[in-house]
Amino acid sequence: MLLVPLSFLVSLLLFVFLVRLLRQGREALGRNRLFVVLIGLYVVQTALVGIRWGYGVTAVLPALPLLASLIPPLSFVAFRELAAEEGAISARDWPHLLPTLCCVVAMLVGFRDPVDLVLIAEFAGYGLALLWLARLGPDGLVASRLDGTLRSYRSLQLTALALIGSAATDMAISLDLLLAGGRHAPAVVSAATTFILLMLGVAAMTAGAEEADDAPEAEPELQAVPLATSADAEVAAALDRLMEGQRLFADAGLNLGRLARRLGLPARAVSNAVNRVHGMSVSQYVNNFRVAEACRLLGATDMPVTRIVFEAGFMTKSNFNREFLRVTGMNPTAWRAAAPREVCSISPLEGEMSRSDRGG
Repeated sequence: MLLVPLSFLVSLLLFVFLVRLLRQGREALGRNRLFVVLIGLYVVQTALVGIRWGYGVTAVLPALPLLASLIPPLSFVAFRELAAEEGAISARDWPHLLPTLCCVVAMLVGFRDPVDLVLIAEFAGYGLALLWLARLGPDGLVASRLDGTLRSYRSLQLTALALIGSAATDMAISLDLLLAGGRHAPAVVSAATTFILLMLGVAAMTAGAEEADDAPEAEPELQAVPLATSADAEVAAALDRLMEGQRLFADAGLNLGRLARRLGLPARAVSNAVNRVHGMSVSQYVNNFRVAEACRLLGATDMPVTRIVFEAGFMTKSNFNREFLRVTGMNPTAWRAAAPREVCSISPLEGEMSRSDRGG
């Protein structure tokens, strides 16, 4: 019976999602170009792992460390781009290629030992760098679409842990080679590499996905923040006017970076103002405005709910239903049925339900 290594199945799974990403529009591909490249790299790497450790083909050995050396810097740059208010990639990023160049030179001169050390240091270093990037929290990913910020943040954390886990695995393999003559190395390499690549692939797929998952996604609880200053109040008031006057919430692709640019302020200042003045995350703040608009449309029009979802600025119906329930305490159909043709609204800044013609 033909042996099908597990890594081939992982490669197939990643390939299917890669095709889904490639079939999205040009704009979506432009936003996710680095994650598309990452997933493509994982597809090739997992396939080569299966060929090497599933069928014992040694001809692919030189390619494995070279491709592996590209994963940490590409992962870091991809997530750093989500955390940058402007384009993050430039010619100044060439030092990220140094580990790969070191591997190439070491393999050309036939000195293989330093390659493993370079990979261990690279995976650990970039893993720690991603954890440092994650210290800013979900609002630190200013270029991520607001309804996907938390998913991207979880992906960032998962990628950091996977890179550090890969470095730890390589160290364990080195110890096995030193102490046990490499008796367990083939099994560890095959299983651990496949699992880590799967984790990295899932993280890249989640961060690069254009559609929100149907599974409920709870917002992280805000840490204790300092009391709002007068500057915070001014920023929050300016943002409130911008949201109400120009209906920015109706843009499904809205992100924190875009809000900050409209105000002419750093993204962190806008995020801090929302957190401190309104006591909520930026995504919750924007979704409150979207739900308020949905309530208005439900009460004042006969527009179908499926259209209201997009008119209010939501990307998917599942996210709309989730946020509508969070803010109003009921689903959209029940809201409309409770007060047909009424003008009903919520307070976007407090998230409290109110009806214009009812006393309670």
